Amino acid sequence: MKAVYRTGADLVLFSHFLFALTAVLGGFGAIAAIWWMWIQVPTVIWSSAINLVGWTCPLTPLEKRLRVAGGGASYQGGFIHHYLGPLVYPRGMPRTLSLVAGVSVLVGNAIVYGIVFLIR
Repeated sequence: MKAVYRTGADLVLFSHFLFALTAVLGGFGAIAAIWWMWIQVPTVIWSSAINLVGWTCPLTPLEKRLRVAGGGASYQGGFIHHYLGPLVYPRGMPRTLSLVAGVSVLVGNAIVYGIVFLIR
């Protein structure tokens, strides 16, 4: 049964990663298919709100619970802080990291959508 929980945790982690990737880079999909923005814009809004307001994405506690149920260890903080923070940001910037991530997602996507609307 623990293997089922570990697999569930990995699936949640993968889904969480795809969600974050869609928020950051998904605007480019609207260049090829304008309907994509109906999926991507709400993703950007949710992702930015999570980071700017300091909320916790519901996928984070779900993944943590599944990890513990599968016999693994939980981690402190959120998804971005735990998995992406060490790759992109220096240590000691937890709140600043969230603000930078939220603003970057908004500004980056605004630029991409500006280009999309100029092309179309």
